[in-house]
Amino acid sequence: MADDTILVEWDDRYLIGIQLIDDQHKELIDLTNKLYAGCLAGDEAAKAYFLETVHGTVDYVKYHFTAEEKILENVKYPALTEHKKFHEGFVKQIFDDVKSFEGGKKFVPNVFVRYLKDWILTHIAVEDKKYASYILNLKKQGILNSIIFS
Repeated sequence: MADDTILVEWDDRYLIGIQLIDDQHKELIDLTNKLYAGCLAGDEAAKAYFLETVHGTVDYVKYHFTAEEKILENVKYPALTEHKKFHEGFVKQIFDDVKSFEGGKKFVPNVFVRYLKDWILTHIAVEDKKYASYILNLKKQGILNSIIFS
């Protein structure tokens, strides 16, 4: 029987082949599940948990995007500018949602968490897989011997 407090489970199909980024993606999914579990606690509890947790989640998302972009800069990924725009748009949307919520606008944390999940999984499956393929190709050509970024 499935755990009803889990919105999304990690699956190896989300792996991109760069350990640092794969570990960060797993953490993003874990944070999404924590936010979701808080949403199930009831209206007031969900709001309190959301406010307490969302800022840490946003900080982690920004940390992850910075690490990812550094790797892409290092390998001279040709679509880096476009990739950064996806990140910037996502962060802006999250900040706008959080500001609205903190400003008293009617807000459904559960909807927000589902948006977060959908965006992360789609981004990994489409955009991150593109740069993973680019990096793998560089490795196959012998241009990159190994990728170790920390």
